This record gives sequence, structure tokens and C-alpha cells, in this order.
Amino acid sequence: MQTVLIEIDNQNGFHLLQELEKLNILRIVKENVMENKTRLSDKYKGVFSREDAASFTNHTQTMRKEWDNT
Repeated sequence: MQTVLIEIDNQNGFHLLQELEKLNILRIVKENVMENKTRLSDKYKGVFSREDAASFTNHTQTMRKEWDNT
């Protein structure tokens, strides 16, 4: 048996693989599935201006201090 990694482009491709599994032609190994995980820093890089980011950071720090004071 040989294990390969494939990338499925659409839902029809996945259904086709499931049908092949039902015919005992292949086996889907779900524990080795690699998810496309994007770091939040990469996802939102460049979305906010420097001023907006600084304002958001200051606001977050203020909220955290208020939370700690309660």
C-alpha cells in the first residue's frame, strides 16, 4: 500500500474519493489531513493602518486593566 497526499479542488472531488472508498479502491485517512491554517498575523497583515492598530492596542490594554481591577 502506498500513501499519498492530495489536494481536493472542489466538493465533487471529495465525493468521488468517497465513492472510491466504498468500492474498496482506496481508504481515506482523516487523521493525516493537513488543514490550511493561516496565522492571524498573516491574515490581517496590512488591513489596519498603523494609527488604527495603535488605537486598537491601546483600547485592548485599557480594557484588560479594567477587567483586572474588578
